[in-house]
Amino acid sequence: MRERDMAVRVKGGMLGGAGIVALLWAAQVRPSARLDALFATAAHLTGLLAGYGVLVLLFLMARVPAVEHGVGAARLARWHALGGRHVLLTCFGHGLFALCGYAVHEGVDVISAVRELLGYPALAAAVAGTVLLAAVGITSARSVRRRVSHETWRGIHLLVYLAAALAFGHQLAGPDLAPVDWFWALAHTVVAVLLVWYRAVVPVRQALRHALRVAEVRTEGPGVVSVLVYGEHLSELRAEPGQFLRWRFLQRRLWHTALPFSLSAPVRGDTLRITVKALGGHSRRIRRLRPGTRVLATGPFGALTAARRTRTKVLLIAGGVGITPMRALFETLPGGPGDITLLYRAGAEEHLVLRSELEAIAAERQAGLHYLLGPSGAAFDPLAPQALAELVPELAEHDVYLCGPPGMADATQAALLRAGVPAGRIHAECFGF
Repeated sequence: MRERDMAVRVKGGMLGGAGIVALLWAAQVRPSARLDALFATAAHLTGLLAGYGVLVLLFLMARVPAVEHGVGAARLARWHALGGRHVLLTCFGHGLFALCGYAVHEGVDVISAVRELLGYPALAAAVAGTVLLAAVGITSARSVRRRVSHETWRGIHLLVYLAAALAFGHQLAGPDLAPVDWFWALAHTVVAVLLVWYRAVVPVRQALRHALRVAEVRTEGPGVVSVLVYGEHLSELRAEPGQFLRWRFLQRRLWHTALPFSLSAPVRGDTLRITVKALGGHSRRIRRLRPGTRVLATGPFGALTAARRTRTKVLLIAGGVGITPMRALFETLPGGPGDITLLYRAGAEEHLVLRSELEAIAAERQAGLHYLLGPSGAAFDPLAPQALAELVPELAEHDVYLCGPPGMADATQAALLRAGVPAGRIHAECFGF
């Protein structure tokens, strides 16, 4: 199934679920012109949509293989971020409408209404859940994420599970929800089973089955290392070039964090390879990994694979350490002489990673390889539409695979569209937590 088809199906399923929620609301609503009834009706609808939205957010991050491989990790992350904003808005809207409706119905001021409502345990739990969701939303803002560690951000993000549990109790406690308790119980059960299975059971099963360990840590350049990992039955992973796994190295100060790294070479026998640049604390610690260290790897994830290809000619564009999945694809994508071209954007020549391997692959396959060097923000942009069109003849007839930092990936995707490449032939992933 093509990636675009799966994306349409998943998005359609999410919107269809929202439609079912709206129908459940419409089936219970009792029209009334009273002000308190209008507030209550609005509170009911926003509450139902908020509860459904939380389940959608959890589903998107449940790591269901069909969804991960069909839609792609970058797109799922964008949907998750956008959905989070809408869920927070509906949560706050639900709380505001419910508060105003109660105040009007009881004839009390807003402060008194808040005090009285917090006396109900289920409502107090819902407020706590909303506060937790707000904390997750605040730390997910780009300006905040740059200032917190990955561990802090991830730990706060896990509070979504607690918030969902608190909200579930509130949903079942509402008298107007009693006729559809079965719907919420079924929806929560399905999402909970998917989360437990794919985020807990499957990783443990993979760890026992593959018995991964560090074989070697190899220096590739200034601040760049490749980690070779050996294991058993690696063909069963079905890890394709262009995909990534989440790696947990069971060594001091690394074991508690799962780090997403792409394969920088195709799987060979009993060996996997990732290539890491020392951009942060964990990346620097990886250079000191000891051979024999146990490794837990979950995945593979991502849809940046050969399955997305629709044209004979393919252009690969890599920025920074985004070269790692591009290098694996550069070696393995089928094609004759001149069919595959790689553009590698880097700040300077010394920043190029795996250069000798790339040049050997280009020579063997008679593939195009171009280094686009220079600082970002310079007067000449080698990834501008006209520059790309001059460098790659018949650019609009290519499939384009793109991986790099978010800013570079967004700008390059916009440039490709202006250069005439159809959106359906641009296959992009970006990295960053």
